[in-house]
Amino acid sequence: MSKDEKSYTYMIRCTDGSIYTGITKDVGRRMQEHKERGKECAKYTRTHPFKRLEAVFETDSWSQAARLEYAIKRLSKAQKEQLIATPEKVEEMFGDKLSGCRFSPVVVKYN
Repeated sequence: MSKDEKSYTYMIRCTDGSIYTGITKDVGRRMQEHKERGKECAKYTRTHPFKRLEAVFETDSWSQAARLEYAIKRLSKAQKEQLIATPEKVEEMFGDKLSGCRFSPVVVKYN
């Protein structure tokens, strides 16, 4: 698998209202893993079950997706909620910190 292919940073809402952020190359497969809560699921979503997909951002590489994931994880809960409400502002929120990266909000329906 090439690291220079489209990758995605995603945010999911858990049943307790918390927000989990991760990265993947295949959003549908990854959501199914979180939903099933099997061995491929993140440790966090095993104990905080998946409720719904809130936001997805497409990047040009795995490293860009990882940089965005790291930046989102450092946000407060209120800032994460703001990003979910206005995903088109992702570059405005992180433009200076993640210069040279491209982040495009993607509309993906998965519940």
